[in-house]
Amino acid sequence: MGKGTTTKKRAGEHPAKIETTSHIEIKPVYTRQDAAGLEPDRDLARPGEFPFTRGVHPTMYRGRLWTMRQYAGYGTAAESNRRFRYLLEQGQTGLSVAFDLPTQIGYDSDHPQARGEVGRVGVAIDSLEDMEELFAGIPLDRVSTSMTINATAAILLALYVAVARRQGVNPQKLAGTVQNDILKEYMARGTYIFPPRPALRLVTDIFAYCKEELPEWNTISISGYHIREAGSTAVQEVAFTLANALTYVQAAVERGLSVDDCAPRLSFFFNAHSDFFEEVAKFRAARRLWARLLRERYQPKDERSLLLRFHAQTAGSTLTAQQPDVNLVRTALEALAAVLGGCQSLHCNAKDEALGLPTEEAALLALRTQQVIAHESGVADTVDPLGGAYYVESLTQGIERRAREYLERIEKLGGMLAAIEKGWVQREIQQAAFECQRAVERGEQVVVGVNRYTAAQEGAVPTLRIDPEIEQAQVERLRRLRARREAAPVRTALARVEEAARSSENLMPPILQAVEAYATVGEIADALRRVFGEYKESVVV
Repeated sequence: MGKGTTTKKRAGEHPAKIETTSHIEIKPVYTRQDAAGLEPDRDLARPGEFPFTRGVHPTMYRGRLWTMRQYAGYGTAAESNRRFRYLLEQGQTGLSVAFDLPTQIGYDSDHPQARGEVGRVGVAIDSLEDMEELFAGIPLDRVSTSMTINATAAILLALYVAVARRQGVNPQKLAGTVQNDILKEYMARGTYIFPPRPALRLVTDIFAYCKEELPEWNTISISGYHIREAGSTAVQEVAFTLANALTYVQAAVERGLSVDDCAPRLSFFFNAHSDFFEEVAKFRAARRLWARLLRERYQPKDERSLLLRFHAQTAGSTLTAQQPDVNLVRTALEALAAVLGGCQSLHCNAKDEALGLPTEEAALLALRTQQVIAHESGVADTVDPLGGAYYVESLTQGIERRAREYLERIEKLGGMLAAIEKGWVQREIQQAAFECQRAVERGEQVVVGVNRYTAAQEGAVPTLRIDPEIEQAQVERLRRLRARREAAPVRTALARVEEAARSSENLMPPILQAVEAYATVGEIADALRRVFGEYKESVVV
């Protein structure tokens, strides 16, 4: 949360030495000499040209604004559908679906492990029946949908395809993204099911299936967001995200896909954090470094393979329960950094998310934040308006250089899978998080309303409450589905999933067959568990 410092300071004073969150020292003033190593033709070029530092498109927002997504989903499919419709009516241009924890880790709503979590942090999806209700009245050929789902990504993508078929929509026309980034779950987020290697097989199955069946679909959203939320620095966020991305590309190549088969459909998901200029530089550095890494390692023929297209979300970890109205300011600045950094889509957190799921009013205000930036600030009128600024270019170079150093260390450890299995990545993130928290506790890192400028008394803030009856209603809905569906096709389809898992066959077609037979998310995940087993996290010390 904010900048780090190395010396204590009195209120209102700056310390002698100031650093970014990644411990890059900040000078009092920047001049041409600070960007002396920058070669404009090599390091910047024009927007839409290698190495894409200034943006992936020549005209950027002058041609088309970023997609405005508001991450939403809670309770039942019917309730989430109402929120989706409301946000679309208010000018949102893409859907972003949050699923509850049982759905994320492959448990049906009536599973003992799901008790107390159904519909809490996202929408509960047990079957095709729920997915149909979630998108009722929303034409899937005219909306782009992002689904934040990882361990069960193949199942939820199959459910989405099945809904499209029932709407009469050709899957070839579906646009959107499935997060499908399982590696970051082991290092930062925790919603994994299977061990890393079979989980990686599911990722590449989605790559291969979408190449043939969903050509407009982004097959993965490689996420630095959760790495940053777990406590990493900006440099670590870039390095670990790109290391994961390289692992996915290599796995696809080993599967028989070319880099040009998979890389153009990769997308990225970054955190828009609070250190404004470091964040702008981070996005520019990540875009340039990715283009260089892909060219160096794979020599793709399709230039689209080199493009780092990314969604950004403002930082949940910077939100405070104290004085939540101040979160509006934080979010606006973080969103502005994402736009100045060249994001392709954006979500703004609501002011009340440190207290619970956002209320409808807070969600609308978060959307309006994006719209003010887009239409009133003028920042969309020209491409990369901070490009060439000595400070920004110096930070961009520094982040790229330090991220490369991390990538070299990961290579020496045997690659990202090995680094995760050894616990090295987790330790790096935990150490950064510990240092940040100590800086807050010592008052070296100011958090307004928490360790400075506190309020003696604060009024109650309205929060969204999830009706506890929702869980029982969802369980009853699931019971009725199991009672009326045809049992034989379900058994056959689940056996087919298990058979495919034991072979090298692509799992997507049998999973799609299973969801269309109204097999549940938990039943399909259990079929895979019987073959792959479950991952048990080792203790990192």
